[in-house]
Amino acid sequence: MSLLDLTIRNVKRNFRLYSIYLFSMITGVIIQFTFSSLMYNEDIMGALQNRNNFQTGVSIASIVVFMFIIFFILYANSFFMRQRKKEFGMYLLYGMNEWQITRMIFYETLFISAISLAAGVLLGGLMSKLFGMLLMNLMQYDQVISLAFPVQSIASTAGVFFLLAVIISVQSYIMVNRVQLTELFHARQRTEKPIPVSAGMAILSVLLIGMAFALIASGKGSIFWSDYANFSMIAVTIGIIAGTYLFFRQFAGWLLQSISRRKTYHEGNTVLWTSSLRFQIRGNTLNLTFISLFSAAIMMLICFMTINYKVQFEAVERNLPNDIAFHTLDRTTNGQIDDLIKSSKHAIRFHLTHEGLAASPVADMNTAFENPEYFTPDVLLVPEQSYNELIALRGHKEGVELQGNEAVALSQGTDFPIQYAPGKQPGFTVKTDAETTFKLIEKKDYAYLGWSSNPVSSMIKKPAVLVISDETYRSLQNHADKKSFEIYGLRDAKNAEELSKQVHAIVTQTPGAYYSSFADVYSKQIEGSSLMLFASGFLALIAIFALASVIYFKQLREATDERLQYAILRKIGVENRQMKSVIRKQLLFVFLPPLVLGMLYSWFIIKYYILDSVKDFPGLPGMVLAIMGVYFLIYLLFYISSTNVYYKIVNENH
Repeated sequence: MSLLDLTIRNVKRNFRLYSIYLFSMITGVIIQFTFSSLMYNEDIMGALQNRNNFQTGVSIASIVVFMFIIFFILYANSFFMRQRKKEFGMYLLYGMNEWQITRMIFYETLFISAISLAAGVLLGGLMSKLFGMLLMNLMQYDQVISLAFPVQSIASTAGVFFLLAVIISVQSYIMVNRVQLTELFHARQRTEKPIPVSAGMAILSVLLIGMAFALIASGKGSIFWSDYANFSMIAVTIGIIAGTYLFFRQFAGWLLQSISRRKTYHEGNTVLWTSSLRFQIRGNTLNLTFISLFSAAIMMLICFMTINYKVQFEAVERNLPNDIAFHTLDRTTNGQIDDLIKSSKHAIRFHLTHEGLAASPVADMNTAFENPEYFTPDVLLVPEQSYNELIALRGHKEGVELQGNEAVALSQGTDFPIQYAPGKQPGFTVKTDAETTFKLIEKKDYAYLGWSSNPVSSMIKKPAVLVISDETYRSLQNHADKKSFEIYGLRDAKNAEELSKQVHAIVTQTPGAYYSSFADVYSKQIEGSSLMLFASGFLALIAIFALASVIYFKQLREATDERLQYAILRKIGVENRQMKSVIRKQLLFVFLPPLVLGMLYSWFIIKYYILDSVKDFPGLPGMVLAIMGVYFLIYLLFYISSTNVYYKIVNENH
């Protein structure tokens, strides 16, 4: 019998085992083809304004996707190989050598890869269309995505899986060559010993986790983070990592040991599911610790990217609130620009010409502006009447009422806007031809002019603007240099990129002239945040699938090893209903704790370090909880599937 004949017989004889492996391979092909085909889809590329950025982003994400696929497939193959150790032992006993077994595995892998490639590409094409439509929807583009199977994507996917076949063969050769023949026959007879546990270490694990939660919940405005940030970061890291490890290593063992000492321990089926878990703690500790931490990382990633995406639409408007704004130039140039805008497809909603006074700061800029390095070094003094007029046209409720030397600093981008109480209003001194000190009544997260921009490099600097009372402005206007600005409101401003390029080319003929346009940043920000959300969501799905599969395959392996124990239970009269209950409780103890810990870690960090900084968006907490709910639902499905397959395996020969 040739190796090829033996390969075909193996596939037919162990179809259930091969079907699990085949499913893993098909999933890998779907993931690889779906993601890579997005980069070659002509419909998508035709809709994008920033194609180079998209291709770069997808290329980087593809590398991460490929790494996940390698991890997932190699882990699945590791499970597959361990299940066949006894079979390989028989081959070695009958005179086959390791190289022949490796060749057989290579043939099997090529055969499975060919089936996976055909099925995966077909399904991946459908998924690619679906995900392409989702991506266009995120970017708010009305673009129809056709069903496509790019040759480049098929070729790259086939190359990836041929490379995987070679890597799998090497992995299989190492596994077969490293184990002695006697070990192959007795591999399933090894049992782990319960690890020694102590109440002190169990309590320490809870204290470490509690310390991490307490430090996180204190918020970044607390003394721990404002004065001892490095120490707090180290303490939280140690608390989470060491606390989680000890939780599964010691607390779980101590809890099971405590249950075994209860008077009711032998009632019901408690003894059946706890005794098995006590022997599995040693082998599961690292897996469950990794899953908890990685689950937290996944949820934080997808929640952060979703929040970033949701905030971007309003953030672009906050950063560049004017559709087009520029320094007032000479009358001829201003007229040329006005005619250009009127002749475009973007109708003018309003056009204002506003003046301000140029002043130099004498006081520390940090007093009025957070992160002053992003602002211009000079300060623009704007009268409240001009400011309120523009605010009304925008439809915003950010108006001010000022008297005397009161002022409002427009510190757009600040995390925590401040309204100063009477008597606690800081002074901020500026110089025109003489020094004037203003009382800051508010530091507002708002922009009058917004970042200066250009169509290529987007945002550059933002003007430092101080809104002052009309009476103070009138008293200073003859003692300072005036600056005048043309401010336009347009229809369909988000699609005015071409118009912005033309206006920018005219304005920049005057060196140092201020120019700002909403369209310069909108498409870059929205396409960028949409791609990041899409890629992170895609990677999160892969990671969830891979992590759940780690538990899934491990439980299947343990189910195979425990068939004898369950056969004995059946012989002594344990009913199927009780066995199912034992399996459900045993797997729940493995699936639930890492999920709960991961969700708690991610919620605390997101709540106190992201959501508290974007309180102006009330729908975000519900959105974060919804994401975590979906994550929980996916794990619940894996749990239910694992319990069903576990029961079928231990009940196979019944």
